Amino acid sequence: MLRSVRLRTYLPALLGVLLLAGLVLAQGAADGGDDADDAVAAAAAAPGPSGGSFADAFFSSRKIVPGSDEKELEVLGSLIIWFLLLLSIVSIGLIGYMAATNQRKSIIPPGVVEEIRSMLAGGRYREVVDLTRREQSFFCQVLGAALRDAGHGFSAMIRSLEQTSDELTTGRLRRIEYLNVLGQVSPMIGLFGTVYGMILAFRAIVVAGGNADPVLLAGGIGTALTTTFWGLVVAIPALAGYAIVRNQIDALTAEATSTAEELVNQFRPRGGVRAPAAAPAEPGKPGKRES
Repeated sequence: MLRSVRLRTYLPALLGVLLLAGLVLAQGAADGGDDADDAVAAAAAAPGPSGGSFADAFFSSRKIVPGSDEKELEVLGSLIIWFLLLLSIVSIGLIGYMAATNQRKSIIPPGVVEEIRSMLAGGRYREVVDLTRREQSFFCQVLGAALRDAGHGFSAMIRSLEQTSDELTTGRLRRIEYLNVLGQVSPMIGLFGTVYGMILAFRAIVVAGGNADPVLLAGGIGTALTTTFWGLVVAIPALAGYAIVRNQIDALTAEATSTAEELVNQFRPRGGVRAPAAAPAEPGKPGKRES
């Protein structure tokens, strides 16, 4: 009963609102019919997009000259876009270079490890030292530093091994920091372009007295969005490449250091007796193991 009373109360008001809305829409359609026809005719007469529209949208910043349909190059916005394009090329090149120079063959070459293992088993210590001097891999540099300190005892060998490993690992990680810098800075450059583009858009509103043509606003907004786009294009691959190469360096250098320590442990003195120093005639030759 109560529901039917409410329905009878609100139904006339609802019908009145719907009738009023229908009248307003009908009047708007009648008034805008001619405008709509003119807009359709203008769109049909307008030339289609040129072949360089994609380049204009993504590789340059342009703005409409007030009072005409011509577009002119927006210098600062275009410079930001081109600078980000250059950074993207540098970023891709750095990713490829860092990935190539931090592979397993340059850190812990399997063939060299097995060769050194067999030499140490045969007591050819001098040949091992010479081999580590010739080879420039991470593993050979770490192991060679330990073997050259064999005359100072086992503790000195381990200390030299760990110090050399830390220095070489830090050097490799420092070189890939350029990717991290690119990944962190490029979005800020894109944000600078975003702010600049919005300034252009609001300036167009001010110049037009608050009733700016959307075509004039499109130039500033396009600059803002395009610079943000290219900032992300640079940042995403740079940060991803940085993380992947850094993890690769961490894993391979840790494996190389562990393998070098395993080989150096052959010279650990037993029963608290210090391993004998290398002979003066053969500097760098590891002391022999206690039987």
